[in-house]
Amino acid sequence: MQVTPTALPEVCIVEPKVFGDARGFFMESWNEARFNEALGQAVHFVQDNHSRSSRGVLRGLHYQLDPHPQGKLVRCTSGAVFDVAVDVRRSSPNFGRWAGVELTADNHRQLWIPPGFAHGFVVISETADFLYKTSGRYAPECEGAVRWDDPAIGIQWPLDGITPQLSAKDVAAPLLKDAKTFA
Repeated sequence: MQVTPTALPEVCIVEPKVFGDARGFFMESWNEARFNEALGQAVHFVQDNHSRSSRGVLRGLHYQLDPHPQGKLVRCTSGAVFDVAVDVRRSSPNFGRWAGVELTADNHRQLWIPPGFAHGFVVISETADFLYKTSGRYAPECEGAVRWDDPAIGIQWPLDGITPQLSAKDVAAPLLKDAKTFA
């Protein structure tokens, strides 16, 4: 596997080795020892999540605060998404900065989003299946969110004139300056 830092050094693109031939492909999508060695830290996942969404659905920007922060290893197994991480650690020199990468069923890329970063994605294909491995259990009392279109962050979502479909929770999310974040 190859691990490449994004514009936010802690957020990394993970590219597994893919072996393909006329029959299709094979890849090892998860190996804890190899992942931890490549990342240079110990990460243990406790929960897997799966979502299916249609074109224009935008989920995020979500995170979990202490004492139940979550790191996420995400990938798209069907279709394509534009995936985003935002640094929500007020003490970080990268606070409020974002990194985005296209994840598709064909490119097999994964994105590691450590605790302290908000996460979101928009579906850019007709539909997409999206898998999350999380390093912390879901704890609703620790939920945090930031508006997807906060001008202070300035994410360049590839919407191509489409109005994104949002949950009521995402519509009500605060701007970063007003959100509960990490110290």
